[in-house]
Amino acid sequence: MNRNLIAAVAYITWIGFIAAYMLGDKNDPFIRHHLNQALVIDLAGLIGGVFAVIPLLGALVAGVVNIAGFVLDIMGAVSAYQGSTTPLPIVGDIHLIG
Repeated sequence: MNRNLIAAVAYITWIGFIAAYMLGDKNDPFIRHHLNQALVIDLAGLIGGVFAVIPLLGALVAGVVNIAGFVLDIMGAVSAYQGSTTPLPIVGDIHLIG
């Protein structure tokens, strides 16, 4: 399977992340890079969802985090499909995998 496609799938929700993790070569630095960025975006979305229970301000924070996550997911998927390893803004310097 095409490694660019596998890396791009990682940005499609948690299910895409898990599928890419299972299908991809975990020793490939390209796939690890995109899995890492997708994981950071997914975790930020989860944290944003926790803030949503706080009235007014929490909902605003959750909304901003969700919109930013959506934009970063699209940017990451396009970058992965094009074969680029350019770090995404904000999340690109956070390393949770490898």
